[in-house]
Amino acid sequence: MTDRTVHQLRLVVEAPDFDEAVRFYRDVLGLPEQEAYEGEDDARVVILDAGRATLELANPAQKRLIDSVEAEGRPSDRLRVALEVTDSAGVTRRLTDAGAELIAEPRETPWRSLNSRLRGPADLQLTLFEELD
Repeated sequence: MTDRTVHQLRLVVEAPDFDEAVRFYRDVLGLPEQEAYEGEDDARVVILDAGRATLELANPAQKRLIDSVEAEGRPSDRLRVALEVTDSAGVTRRLTDAGAELIAEPRETPWRSLNSRLRGPADLQLTLFEELD
């Protein structure tokens, strides 16, 4: 049995418009609030549960391949948040209605998922993916 050194992946994002980011990711996208803390000088943080976390490392050629499949070759940011959802098309519509910038409409990928790409609050580039198999 292997002792795991890492028990959780937590992505920490600075959100200049904190209230808008919380509204979008918690209230619109539906990530449940796990914890919230306040400190001096209006310091605030909210920790949202995004389900299981993985770290996907891709070399430049793979990044270009993903960009060609997901976004007609438009390059992704160095860091992109990919979220598995049940209804990629529906969630994409809900997030764009709530102010996300649509980068690429949902499309089926060669690896049998339905992926869309958006830019959300806190300048996060998002991929929504729905597993089709």
